[in-house]
Amino acid sequence: MASIDPARRRTLHNWNAGAEAWTLQRAGTDQPPLLDLASNDYLGLSRHPAVVDAAAQALHEDGVGSGGSRLVTGSRPRHAQLEQDLAAWLNRECVLLFPSGFQANLAAVCALVDRHSTVLADRLIHHSLLVGVQASGARLQRFRHNDLDDLGHRLASLDAGHGPVLVISESLFSMEGTSPELAALAALCSRFGARLLVDEAHALGVLGPEGRGLCHGIQPVHLISGTFGKAFGSGGAFLACDAELGDRLLQTSGAFRYTTALAPPLVAGAQAALGLIQAHPHWSDALLQRADQWRDVLEGLGWPRPAGRGPVLPLLIGEDADALACQASLEEGGLLSVAIRPPTVPEGTARLRLVLRRDLPDETVDQLIQALPCR
Repeated sequence: MASIDPARRRTLHNWNAGAEAWTLQRAGTDQPPLLDLASNDYLGLSRHPAVVDAAAQALHEDGVGSGGSRLVTGSRPRHAQLEQDLAAWLNRECVLLFPSGFQANLAAVCALVDRHSTVLADRLIHHSLLVGVQASGARLQRFRHNDLDDLGHRLASLDAGHGPVLVISESLFSMEGTSPELAALAALCSRFGARLLVDEAHALGVLGPEGRGLCHGIQPVHLISGTFGKAFGSGGAFLACDAELGDRLLQTSGAFRYTTALAPPLVAGAQAALGLIQAHPHWSDALLQRADQWRDVLEGLGWPRPAGRGPVLPLLIGEDADALACQASLEEGGLLSVAIRPPTVPEGTARLRLVLRRDLPDETVDQLIQALPCR
């Protein structure tokens, strides 16, 4: 894929938080704030008072950074508590925290495969997972997006020397808004003796029973990754697995062992967010109802109905220039939705990625109708 040219670099901007929790304002300008339809703060927790207060308290108690790796001086009681609470919430034996989702995915792949292994990955998995495959040295095949027939054919066609097999997918694809049939996917992997790794970064807190993700209750899913930078409104990430795999990660994963531990304020923020998600399971239901309503509205306006049921609604446009023009039209109408273009998505599939938040004003959909160009 082509690299980002200088003209595209010039479209990057810095943003300040607006006066309202759901708005952003371009830094260094006196332009009015825009309603945020671009970030992944699905439940609006990044500025929730309980999350902010928890992070502030940890900041004063434990400092800004943890000061070392988890195996040296970086561990605090709050790290272990969050890991235990997440494990109980997800019904997993072990959870390990990581400073970023990229590191967690790199560690996940390398824990499950090596150069003697074969990986079958959905064609649209996140870049971090592909980097993990590359780092592991495993052989890679990519199956058609969410196509279990193609995956099944590839599994059946593997020769005797394929070694251990890992299948990688996501529960909510962040640029497509789509989800695989996870129960069928897990059953297919079990049939062929393949392990299954699922990235739940964009689903946790929003999809599945009480926001526990689409993998919850499905067996066997050997390893899931999640982040706190989306619905949890914080930062950092984690892996959830059984005790044996967790111990292997603890003992052998360089991405866990040789990095500074997740900053205490982010741990505390994620802990507070987890409590809020557990206490308010109706939040995700309301968000999904809003997403269904918006899909109906967009389809009624003549746009292709955005796939899936989650809070990510991609409006497929096609050409880069048209997507940028549509972004500008929304900005004139007071809305921020960033045009997603190659190399993030394939050539000819530029899109606006509309992202819903729980705390958006009810009239936002009417504002969107007025701002969208005619289809």
